[in-house]
Amino acid sequence: MTRVKRGKIATKKREKLLRRTKGFYSGRNTKERAAKEALLHAGAHAFADRKKKKRVNRQTWQVKINAAARENEMTYSGLINLLKKSKVEIDRKILAEIAEKHPEIFKKILDQIKK
Repeated sequence: MTRVKRGKIATKKREKLLRRTKGFYSGRNTKERAAKEALLHAGAHAFADRKKKKRVNRQTWQVKINAAARENEMTYSGLINLLKKSKVEIDRKILAEIAEKHPEIFKKILDQIKK
């Protein structure tokens, strides 16, 4: 059987690894061993932060809705309770956007569910 030299393959593998760590700090973007470890950690953080992003966004929407509700003499929990009782199916994302950009429409929604 003939001998297989892996010079090209190993080089391509290293180049691919270092391309993915471009922009990393210090030797983590030039040294192969440090780059490999940095990529492992970066992947773990990326996975966790994709989950975290959903929590943070929901918290932000709740803050915006609460601020708009308090301007109209109502609390966040009271507003959500009234929305559920009156079977209005507006999710928090849309409600937060309406509260922030269209306060007059938000007020109309409040008047509608108070009835």
